[in-house]
Amino acid sequence: MVAKSSTRIYNSTFSAWNSTIVQCFRDGDHKVVLEIYLNLRRKNVGIHGVAINFALKSSVELGAYEFGVNLHGDALKSGLSCDRYVGSSLIGFYSGYDRIANAAQVFDEIPGRDLVAYTSMITAYARASTDNFISNAYRVAYDMQMDRLQPNRVALVSLLQCSSRLGALDEGKSIHGYAVRRQIGYNDEVFKTSLMHMYIKCCDLPHGNLVFKDLREKTAGPWNVMISGHLEAGQPLDAFKLFLQMVVEKCELDLISLSNGLWACAESGNLLAGKMVQAQILRRGFILDLIGTTALVDMYCKCNDLPSAENIFAKQQPKDGALFHAMISGFLHSGCVSRATQAFTQMITMFIVPNAGTIISILSVLSEIKDVKTGKSIHGYAFRQGMEKNIDISNQFIDMYSKCGSIEYARRVFYGMNIKDTVSWTSMMTGFVIQGFADEAIALYTMMQRENTTLDAVTFTCLLQVISQLGSMGLLKALHGRLHRFELLEKDMTLMNTLITSYSKYGALNAAVTLFQGMPEKHLTSWNTMIAAYGMHGDIAQTLKLVDQMKQEKTAPDQVTFKSILSACSHTGLIEEGLLVFRSMQEEYGTIPSDEHYCCIVDLLGRAGKLEEAYDLLKNADQLQNSSALSALLAGCRTHGNWEIGEEVGKRLLILNPENRSAYYSMSKIYTSGGRWDEAAGVESLAKLRGLKRIPGFSLIE
Repeated sequence: MVAKSSTRIYNSTFSAWNSTIVQCFRDGDHKVVLEIYLNLRRKNVGIHGVAINFALKSSVELGAYEFGVNLHGDALKSGLSCDRYVGSSLIGFYSGYDRIANAAQVFDEIPGRDLVAYTSMITAYARASTDNFISNAYRVAYDMQMDRLQPNRVALVSLLQCSSRLGALDEGKSIHGYAVRRQIGYNDEVFKTSLMHMYIKCCDLPHGNLVFKDLREKTAGPWNVMISGHLEAGQPLDAFKLFLQMVVEKCELDLISLSNGLWACAESGNLLAGKMVQAQILRRGFILDLIGTTALVDMYCKCNDLPSAENIFAKQQPKDGALFHAMISGFLHSGCVSRATQAFTQMITMFIVPNAGTIISILSVLSEIKDVKTGKSIHGYAFRQGMEKNIDISNQFIDMYSKCGSIEYARRVFYGMNIKDTVSWTSMMTGFVIQGFADEAIALYTMMQRENTTLDAVTFTCLLQVISQLGSMGLLKALHGRLHRFELLEKDMTLMNTLITSYSKYGALNAAVTLFQGMPEKHLTSWNTMIAAYGMHGDIAQTLKLVDQMKQEKTAPDQVTFKSILSACSHTGLIEEGLLVFRSMQEEYGTIPSDEHYCCIVDLLGRAGKLEEAYDLLKNADQLQNSSALSALLAGCRTHGNWEIGEEVGKRLLILNPENRSAYYSMSKIYTSGGRWDEAAGVESLAKLRGLKRIPGFSLIE
C-alpha cells in the first residue's frame, strides 16, 4: 500500500507528499495516511503542517490514540504546535478522545488564535462527556469576541448544543438573538434544527414550534426533533398529529421518524395507529434497527398486546438493554412478574447489564407481591456489579426490604450508603413506620436534622404517620408549627389532608375544622378528608351539611366520599339516611357501589337488626364473595342473636377466608347463645388447630 501510494510522488517536495496524504484521507484510506506519514519521516523529507493535520484526523478515525500523542510530540519538536491549523487539529484529536483538559492546554498554547482555533475549542467543550466542561464554551466565545472575532454558524451550533445540555435557556436565547442580528443561519436547516432542539431541551416548546414553522423547507431532521419534543413534553397526541402531517406533506420518512411514530402510539395507547405505522415500515421496505424494534415492542406492550410484543422480541437479534427494559416493563405492566424475572435472568445470562430503570421497575413490583427471595437475588447481582453506588437503586432496595418485612436488611442497605439523599432517609423512615418502629423513625428524623438533610412534604407526611403510632398530641402540634414556618401546608394538599386526619384521630376536631376552613382552595380529597373526620366523630349533621356545600361548589362526590358518609351513618344508626345516600350514589351520581360500600350498608343494617334485609341485599347484588360484608353481617347476627343466618354466613366466610380470627370467635358466640355447646367447642378447636388467637385491640394517645 505504501509503495503503491508513493509511486504517485515524482519528487521529494512537501507538496507531493501532502497531496498524496490528502487524497488517501479523502478516499478513506486512514491506515495508509499513517503509513505515508511514517515513510515521510524515515526519508527525512521534513514535516509539514498538512501531513500532521490529516495524520491526526486519521488517528481519530482509527482509534490510534498513542499514534496521535506521538504526532503531538513531532509537532512540538518541529515547532508546528503553535501553528493555528495544527493546533486546531490537535484540539479536535484530543476532544475526539474526550481529553478536554489536554485540548484546552493546546488551545492556550496557540498564539494569535484565529476563528478556526476558537471554533475548535468551543466544539470540543460542546462534545465533552461531562457537564463540568461545557459552560467553558461560553467563556471561549466571549474571549473570541474580545479578540474582535465573530462566532460563525459552526460555533453557534456548538454553543446551542451547550445550552441544550445545560438547560441554559437565557444563554440559548442570547445566541438566537445574536444570530438574528448577524443574519446567521437565517434559512440554514442545521442551525434552525439546533435552535429547535435547544428550546425543547430547555422546556420552551412554544418557541421551538415558532422556529419550526419559520423553516421554508423541512426535511426529516426538523420534523423528528419536533415530534421528539412533544413526546418528551408528555404530548403523544400532538406528536402523532405531527407525524401524520409529515406523511401528508410527503416528507421522506426515515427510521427515526417511524420510531417516533411508534413511540407516540405507545404513549397514547393507540394500537390501531401503531399497526398503521408498522404497515408503513413494511410497505417502504425498512429494516428496523434496535431503536425501532424497541419502539415497536414498547408500543405493543403499552397497548396491551403482549403476545405480539413477545413475538417481535424473540425474533430480534441481537438484543440490547433498552429492548429488554421495554419487554420487562411490558411483563410488569401486564402483571406477569415471573416472566419479567425470567427475562431479567436471560438478560444477565447474555451479559447485558440492565440499567437502573430496569432494576427499579422489578424491585417495585417485588415490593408489592412481597417476593423478598427474588429481591435478594437481584440485590446480590447489583452488589457484584457495583450498582449499590446508585442512590436510586439503593433507595429501592430499602423500600423493597421494608415492605417485605425484612427491616434488618433495609437498615443494612441504608447505613451502608456513603451518600444519602432525602428519599433515602424518607424510605428508611417509612420502613420503620410500616413495621411499627415509631421510636426508631423519630431517632432517624433527629439524625436528618443533625446532618442538615433537606426535608420535603413526603418526609413530613411520614412523620405524621409516626406521630399517629405514638399518639403524641405534643409532637403533632410541634410538627404543625414547623410546617407552618416552612410554609409547606399551603403548597402541599396531601400534607394538609394528613394533618386534618391526624387532628381528628386525636379528638381535636376543632383544629381539623380550622385547618379545613383556612384552605385557600379545596380539592375533592380535602372534602373527603373532612367528611371522614366528621364521620369519625359521629357528627352526621355536619357530614351531610358538608356534602351540600360540595354540591353548591359543584364538586362531585366520588366513591371515597360515599364510603365516608355511609360509614358515618352506620356508626350513628341513621338507617334511612344511609339507605337514601346508597340509592342516590347510583341514581343521582351514576357511581357503581364497590365491595366497601356494600360492607358499609350491611354494617348499617346489621347494627339496626335488619339482618334479613342485609342478607337479601348481598344475595341480590351478587356480593356473597365479599368477605368484609359477610364479616359485618356475621357481627350483626352475633349482636342480635340470629344464629340461623349467622351460621350460614359464618360457614361461607370460613370457606372464603379460613384465617379470619374474628369469624371463628363470632361463630363460637352464636353457637353458645343458641345452646349448641358442641358446635362452639368444635369451632374453637379448629381455630386452635390453625394457630389462630384473638388479638385484643387497644387505643393509645398521650
